[in-house]
Amino acid sequence: MTKLSNQFPDFGLTPEQVQFADRGHFYERPGMDGARGEIWCYSDRFSYRQGDAVRLQVSSTAHQFTIEVGRDGGTEMKVFERSGIAAHWQETPDQCSVEGCGWDTTFELKIGQNWPSGGYRLKLTAEGSDGQPIICHHILIVLPQAGRKPGRILQVAATGTWLAYNTWGGSNHYDGITGPARDQYSPIVSTQRPWARGFLVLPPDAPRVPLDISTPPLTVPRFPHKEWAYATGHSKKFASAGWASYDSHFFRFAERAGYAVDLASQHDLHFSPEILFDYDCVVFAGHDEYWTWEMRDAVDAFVDQGGGVARFAANFMWQTRFEDEGRQQVCYKYRARAEDPVYKNGDITRATNSWEAPEIGRPGVQTFGLNATDGIYSGWGGFAPRGVRGFPIYRPEHWAFAGAGLFYGDLLGAESHVYGYEVDGLDYEIRGGLPYPSPTSGAPEGLEVLAVGMATLVGECADFCEAAIFSDQDGRFVAELLCGEASSANIDKVKRGSGMIVNFNRGKGEVFHASSCEWVAGLLRQDAGVERVTRNVLNRYLGRR
Repeated sequence: MTKLSNQFPDFGLTPEQVQFADRGHFYERPGMDGARGEIWCYSDRFSYRQGDAVRLQVSSTAHQFTIEVGRDGGTEMKVFERSGIAAHWQETPDQCSVEGCGWDTTFELKIGQNWPSGGYRLKLTAEGSDGQPIICHHILIVLPQAGRKPGRILQVAATGTWLAYNTWGGSNHYDGITGPARDQYSPIVSTQRPWARGFLVLPPDAPRVPLDISTPPLTVPRFPHKEWAYATGHSKKFASAGWASYDSHFFRFAERAGYAVDLASQHDLHFSPEILFDYDCVVFAGHDEYWTWEMRDAVDAFVDQGGGVARFAANFMWQTRFEDEGRQQVCYKYRARAEDPVYKNGDITRATNSWEAPEIGRPGVQTFGLNATDGIYSGWGGFAPRGVRGFPIYRPEHWAFAGAGLFYGDLLGAESHVYGYEVDGLDYEIRGGLPYPSPTSGAPEGLEVLAVGMATLVGECADFCEAAIFSDQDGRFVAELLCGEASSANIDKVKRGSGMIVNFNRGKGEVFHASSCEWVAGLLRQDAGVERVTRNVLNRYLGRR
């Protein structure tokens, strides 16, 4: 085992700044960079096909800028560059996070006929008032051409979760400047705004959410990723969502490992579900927490008709709805039963609540074999901070583990810390030293539990009494959701969760689910065991058995 430091990293913050970084709310907004100036950009859509025109909305204190476009895959490939593009500063509504920025189109970029499917990062550079560069990043997803593609993988980028966490403008589905006191998260967020800093590009040393230090007993929890973000001017949520922290790592791994991989967004899954049926293998990676009903319909139909779904991701938590032709995402979350209009005059099954809400009637286990509310947190803050860093293996003889050299009781991915920071689980029981879904779990018939780790909905420690250190928000929410009220007894019933690797067949197809946001950390850190399991799954679903 690699020896870990037992000291929190020092990012040059004062104790007061550390406290603010951990508990305060900060975000990107127009004018935040002061007299030095700034440049921001967004596009009219998330994804495009070859030959499409991309309308870029740019606001800049400089009068001109340069744009570079490169495909971010197994190797970086520059496909476009132009300088001297005229720009100007554009006024932005106070509630731009909700209603969009409303900027005029500054520049149109045509997707080349020879640009292969993938994620294309845009870098906009202008000159600040001090003569030094000011920079903005954006991303475009180039879709594959229609038609059957045997031997190719389709990866679906978690754009619903990107949207939910994007802090640009002041509000997202977690914090915000909405509400009468300007202190609430927004149940509506817009696609028509820039991405927050850190969502698209990060330096190699950017911290991940799970702690990569060894915290001695009685250590007061801290959050190095938030401290780093505050110290370096990145979004507070950079490590929770986005291309840079999650989706890109699977895409790069797959191409470097010799797989042919295409890319689509969750929005494409919603509006054009037929895209799945061109493939035999569809992958979800990282943190994909937010889904519409229609997205689930697409995945379920794909599996039933013979597709293979590989989900190296976790936290399948919230149902969302789209408005304004997909330009706004709606998710009332914790306030759904009190505020979501469908509870009074609509189809209650479309409520933007947790999938495990009884009134929705469609728990996550039905699609991916696991539920978010039976899992959640591990390896950070006050949530099992010294818990397992890898998946405890129970069925090493399973085909997914072939060639990985695993034994019963081994930890898969511990060196690269693949377990956390959010996981999905299932109510289960141990018989003869092996885990099985409990009779009340709702698990698909024949589901096999291959690995099980511990997780928790409530950060707690018997030796700490400072309630402010820990959070029981999710424990209270799930207790009320499933038990009717957030009493201490009900919180105690729901607070202990698990993270699992499961596999099952449904219809003519098959699902493999390694339920950890951090599975991609094993690919990023070239963990041989994690890479082998990933290849085993991809090869099986591509027919390379």
